Amino acid sequence: MRVTDVKTFLVDPGAGKAWLFVKVETDAGIAGWGEAYTQADRDRAIVAHIEAMARYLVGRDPFAIKHFTTVMYLDWAGKRGAMDFYCALSGIEQALWDIAGKATGQPVYNLLGGPCRARVRVYANGWGGGARTPQALGEAARRVVDRGFTALKFDPFPGPWREIIDREAERTAIDRVRAVREAVGPDVDLLIEVHRRLAPMHAVRVARAIEGYDPFWYEEPVSSRQLDELAAVRRQIATPVVTGEELYTKLDFRPVFERGAADIINPDICNCGGILELKEIAAMAEAYAVAVAPHNYNSTTVGLAATLQLCVCIPNFLITEYFVNYEETGRAIARAPLVAEGGYIALPTAPGLGLELDEAALLARPHRQSPPRPIRQYADEGP
Repeated sequence: MRVTDVKTFLVDPGAGKAWLFVKVETDAGIAGWGEAYTQADRDRAIVAHIEAMARYLVGRDPFAIKHFTTVMYLDWAGKRGAMDFYCALSGIEQALWDIAGKATGQPVYNLLGGPCRARVRVYANGWGGGARTPQALGEAARRVVDRGFTALKFDPFPGPWREIIDREAERTAIDRVRAVREAVGPDVDLLIEVHRRLAPMHAVRVARAIEGYDPFWYEEPVSSRQLDELAAVRRQIATPVVTGEELYTKLDFRPVFERGAADIINPDICNCGGILELKEIAAMAEAYAVAVAPHNYNSTTVGLAATLQLCVCIPNFLITEYFVNYEETGRAIARAPLVAEGGYIALPTAPGLGLELDEAALLARPHRQSPPRPIRQYADEGP
C-alpha cells in the first residue's frame, strides 16, 4: 500500500478560528483523516506546510509513520521546528494512523498498547458566550452544568493580555471565579485558564486569592518559555499548575519535568507532533508523576477523535478539552459524530480514529479571512 494523494480542507466553522483537515489517500482505497491546529492569520501558512510536505509523502508506505515524522524534522525542516511546522506534521501523522487502523481493522488505541479505560472525561470550554459580568458568567456556567458537564474551564482575566496588570484586573478575575463557584456549587471542577499571560507576582497573588473557591487547576499562569519563573509560582501556591500548550515534542517538555515546573501538562495532539509524539511525551511525564490533560482547541471531530485514541491508552491521563460552542458545526460535518454525555465520551470502537468527515459539508464551508485582531501598543489603551 502506498500514499497517492494528500488533500487539505480549510473550513469556516461559523465562529472562532478556522478548522484545517488533512485527507491522505492510498492506492488500496483506504483514506485517513487528520486535523491540524490553527491560529487566525497563520492558517494558510499551515496549509502551505502540509502541501509542501505532501510531496515527500506520496509514494511512501503509510505504515512508516515514525520514519516520516523523523525525516520531516531532520531533513525537510533542517531541525528547525516551529508552530506552523508541527501543526502541519500533526495533521498528516494522525491521518497515517487512521489509515493504519483501518487497514488492520483496529481502533488506533489497540495499535498503541490497548485501552486503560472505557471512557474519557472531558471538561467544557467555549461556554461563556460573551458574558461580561460575573453574574452573567455564573449563569452561563450553570447552563453548561445542567447539560451534564462536571468540569468547566474559563479565563477570568480581562483583556488586553499583559504581564503586568493593575489591581482592578486582579479583582475582576477573582470576582468571576467566585461568581462561577457560587453558581455551580461545590461539586463541579473549575479549571482556571490564564493563557501564560502574567508576571509571577500577579499569578501568585490571584492564585492565593481564589484558593477558597477550590480550583481544580491553574493553567499556564506564566509562559512555559519562562520555566524558572513558572516553577517558582508552582512552589508558592496550593493549586496544581498546568503547562504545555505552547510546547511541541519531547524536546520542549523535557525541561518542564526536570525543573519541576508543572503538576499537569496539556500538549495538543494537533500541534505537538501527533498521536505517537503525545504518547511519548505522556510516558516521560509518567516517570515524573505528572498527569496529562490534552489541550484540544480544535474541532469536535477529527482532532477530538485523535485525542480520545491517545487518552484511553495512557495510564496518567486526567481529563481533556471539549468545546461546546463547536458542537453544532462538528455534528454537521461528521458522520456518526462523537457525543459527550454526563461529562464523558465513550470509548470509540470503529477502526482507525473512529470518525469520518463529509467532504461535501466541508466544501460548503469555505475558509474566510478573519478580521484583523486588535493590536494595542500600550496596556492602557482601553478595551
